[in-house]
Amino acid sequence: MGSVTEPVLDDVNKQIIERLQHDGRMSYAALAKVVGLSEAAVRQRVQRLLDGGVMQIVAVTDPLTVGFKRQVMIGIKAQGDLRKVADALAAVSEIDYVVLCAGGFDILVELVCTDDDHLLDLLNDAIRSVPGVVSTETFVYLKLAKQTYAWGTR
Repeated sequence: MGSVTEPVLDDVNKQIIERLQHDGRMSYAALAKVVGLSEAAVRQRVQRLLDGGVMQIVAVTDPLTVGFKRQVMIGIKAQGDLRKVADALAAVSEIDYVVLCAGGFDILVELVCTDDDHLLDLLNDAIRSVPGVVSTETFVYLKLAKQTYAWGTR
């Protein structure tokens, strides 16, 4: 199997990304009209962007409106190789966001839970038990005020 070629972020690919950030359901035909290429060429470019990990096309929801009772951000102080700690945390299915950062915490993770017992289980068994995790601070989301992914390209 051949390797996936990393997509070039030329002006056309940037236009495609920006349009899909605003409407992920935009058809290849509509995209083709906007960027001035054939539908097949746009389809191929979108596939290269997906395969190259440049973008994802997903349905974004507010977890609190689709059956989850808790969404939280957890600040983690860690020691040792932060990349190994982050990789272990990323393997937890309920964790949807892992970022290494500077400041008061070494790693931030976001997760969704069915209830407080589920959150306690995750904190105790899946997060605090990871080698290298020194301490955690949990920030419970009360209401999602804004969530957007339409920041464009540079």
